[in-house]
Amino acid sequence: MRIFGRVLRMERALERLNKENAELRSGLKQVLSENALLRQKVQLLLRRLFGKKSEKLNPAQLELLLAGLNEIQDPDTDPEPEPPPRQAQPSKKREKTKPTLPSDLPTEQVIIDPPEVAANPENYKLIGEEVTEELDVSPTKYFRRLIIRRKYVSRKDREEAPVIAELPLRPIDNSLASAGLLADIAVQKYADHIPLYRQERILREAYRINLPRKTMADWMYATSEWLKPLYRLIAEDIRLGGYMQVDETPVTYLQAEEGGSRKGYFWVFHKPGGEVYFEWHTTRASECLDGMLKDFKGVVQSDAFPGYACYAKTKDGIKLAGCWAHVRRKFDEARTESSRLAAWFLKQIVNLYDIERISRKERAGPNLRQAYRSSGSRMIVERIKKALEIKKKKHLPGGLMGKAISYTLDNWNELMVFCEDGRLEIDNNLVENAIRPTALGKKNWLFIGHPEAGDRSAILYTILASCRRLNINAREYLTDVLSRLPSMKISEVASLTPANWLAKRSQKAA
Repeated sequence: MRIFGRVLRMERALERLNKENAELRSGLKQVLSENALLRQKVQLLLRRLFGKKSEKLNPAQLELLLAGLNEIQDPDTDPEPEPPPRQAQPSKKREKTKPTLPSDLPTEQVIIDPPEVAANPENYKLIGEEVTEELDVSPTKYFRRLIIRRKYVSRKDREEAPVIAELPLRPIDNSLASAGLLADIAVQKYADHIPLYRQERILREAYRINLPRKTMADWMYATSEWLKPLYRLIAEDIRLGGYMQVDETPVTYLQAEEGGSRKGYFWVFHKPGGEVYFEWHTTRASECLDGMLKDFKGVVQSDAFPGYACYAKTKDGIKLAGCWAHVRRKFDEARTESSRLAAWFLKQIVNLYDIERISRKERAGPNLRQAYRSSGSRMIVERIKKALEIKKKKHLPGGLMGKAISYTLDNWNELMVFCEDGRLEIDNNLVENAIRPTALGKKNWLFIGHPEAGDRSAILYTILASCRRLNINAREYLTDVLSRLPSMKISEVASLTPANWLAKRSQKAA
């Protein structure tokens, strides 16, 4: 009995040890998994901090990573085999471009004669000249303009009241502000990202002009009010296009009543090939889209922010399109976890962009671009989907590769839309490029001083971003528009939107 009891106790102890060992193995496996995920996050953070910010991929590097890759093959499901990799071509060195000057640039001539010729010009005959070209600059020139209106009385009728010319209508009455000065302040702040307090210091120190920032802020408010009709017309033009790209960017603003700062958002809407529209909101809720998309019918291209999907479910006639640039970023980040598999997906995405580049090079219209995508892009995206479905179960959902795969599959319907419509872009980069200048501005002026000031900034950003998108000289445009708006009828204002203004200028030039 004693021996039986000892054996029984030993068996129980052995079971306990086996159970504890299994728990330790399970815990060790979990710790190793968490450690691997943390290492991936650290590597990703280091890449973001110290790595290249460009999204361009080196084809030679991808070919090196893909050499001998059989990672996509699966015994149950075998995607369409890849053709043999092309031999990596050496990267071309960027050609050095020489500076060029416009033909209509004002020219100043400086003639230098030898001293002996200057002393006795009659003894020498000119046989030629050597010309050395240089580009020079003079600081901004501020000048005082006096508008003098003379008063006259009639010599024939002394009792007749004196006559005087009417003062031309100005953007801001009883102020020093001219249309040119207002345009310059607006462009410096909203395009060149120079805050008003710096403009105030520059004017005071370089030109001895005392122009308080409070005065300039009031002028910018008045300028935005003048431009508001154009702002609304731009929004209406984008709505009528049937296709727009949307994105949002955070901006800090100050709460005057409650104190402290809050996070607001510029919601940006872009019509590819056309103008840009900024809208200010203090939240990121999907209801913010109601102003621009309430009566819109067509395609909205965006990233995978859930607010767009939530809004589209509540409205008929809105179809969402995805962004392949966001997919590319996800797999680029996943290279720290699985370099070869990420490189394979990146290579497929590069093939998609190669087709887009060919269509742009040939200036293909919507129908031809649709044909290119039907014959080439659709086959590539189907191959990508098969590979995603194979690899989904083999990667942890919390890992970088697992997140990239899940992101792509979760948004697959939206990502396929570009294959169905030749009007659409493959990604949302155009609207992101329109937003990018505001990021530099935020680093300089840091925050918006009041929630209501966000609307003013949205108007001015809309006008200047549209000018930039259409390659219009913003100073020239604003100076012309602000000088004409005070005397125009509301029915004539539509001719001054950036697109219509440019079209009219082009007609005159032709």
